[in-house]
Amino acid sequence: MHLLTNLGTILWSLAVHTAAPFHPKARAWVNGRRGLWERLTHKADRLQGCLWMHSASVGEFEQGLPILEAIKAEHPELPVLLTFFSPSGYEARKDHPLATHVEYLPNDSARNAERLLSLIRPSTVLWVKYEFWRHHLAALKRHNVPTYLVSAIFRPDQPFFRWYGTAWRQMLDQFTWLFVQDERSRALLDGLGIRNVTVAGDTRFDRVMRIVADGRTVPLAKAFQRANDTPVLIAGSTWSADEDLLATAFRCMRTPPRLLVVPHEPSAQAVNRLIGTMPPPVERWTELERLLETSRPPTSDGDPIPNEGDPLFARTLVMDRTGLLARTYQHADMAYVGGGFGDGIHSLLEAAAWGIPVIFGPRHTKFAEAQGLIDADGGVQVSNAEELTSVVTRWMRDPQARALAGLAAERYVRSHAGATARITPAVLESIALHR
Repeated sequence: MHLLTNLGTILWSLAVHTAAPFHPKARAWVNGRRGLWERLTHKADRLQGCLWMHSASVGEFEQGLPILEAIKAEHPELPVLLTFFSPSGYEARKDHPLATHVEYLPNDSARNAERLLSLIRPSTVLWVKYEFWRHHLAALKRHNVPTYLVSAIFRPDQPFFRWYGTAWRQMLDQFTWLFVQDERSRALLDGLGIRNVTVAGDTRFDRVMRIVADGRTVPLAKAFQRANDTPVLIAGSTWSADEDLLATAFRCMRTPPRLLVVPHEPSAQAVNRLIGTMPPPVERWTELERLLETSRPPTSDGDPIPNEGDPLFARTLVMDRTGLLARTYQHADMAYVGGGFGDGIHSLLEAAAWGIPVIFGPRHTKFAEAQGLIDADGGVQVSNAEELTSVVTRWMRDPQARALAGLAAERYVRSHAGATARITPAVLESIALHR
């Protein structure tokens, strides 16, 4: 079984290197790992005894961030290594202020795992949600490094619970403790004899509530919302299937909302496609930013003043920037979250935390919060443009129903906060014992 998993890792790496000349993501994965060991060696002295937190990408990092913030509040001097598997995660957080160093995860091999530990000698390790790399976990276990899996969620269809999942089940034994999101995950692990488990909840709820508590606005989005009385729908983390659905639905509405679209990957090609697809007139975020900076002084609170006939009155605004979505949702009257017609929905909680009712596609079974929001009457699943038209039209005609749905969404998020406080004490105790 180990031979098969090793072979799979080698074949996967070869496939990525072969695809790199032709595929931007594969190319970024390969190029990003060049010079990895030189960078780690250069920072090794500063990383001794560090807290090592590993995430697949941005979403998982955001889940781990509340725990990292709580630990750094107690130990501001503690060095921190952040590693990512994906290029998008690394690029988005490579300059994070809480990190001593941010790096790609070295390829999973026995040699690489031993080399990494010999360089950084971590005191404690956090892996977030889904990441399982056999050689890295085995090395951590051999060196008696306390290793915690946080915000994990397990489903019966995962390899751990299949007849062929021996190698996967062995990885579970490498963790010091597993903090899972729900009781179903604990029961599945209990069926495998894994009992070093705590049902702690999902730290994403804490993360989005902190963003709300921070209170910072997004001036351009705020000005767009205030430009007239028509409600604003923010469509966040959209893919082409979501965008085609939105365009079709909006053509069917007599009185559609104004639309702020935030594509999941705002490449030039994706943004240009959006501009040609969405209800006109359409403005580009960065161009509108430049226009407002040069042509209009802000008010005393820093917000631009919308003038009749200017671009802020556009039907559609396309955001071609990253990193603003979680705060931008506060300037919506309703939200559509993308991904539900592809591999799975993106973060519903970022919108719901602001008291915004949320719409999403049908592929959400891996995300407990989707069904939770449906059950709470704060979220709605749609399967086609007709259903999307119906939901949005109802909320446009009945502001009270829209507000009640938003309130239900906010209550759902608030009622599930608190995972960070359940996880952090164990990690802090581990740090105190092993530094």
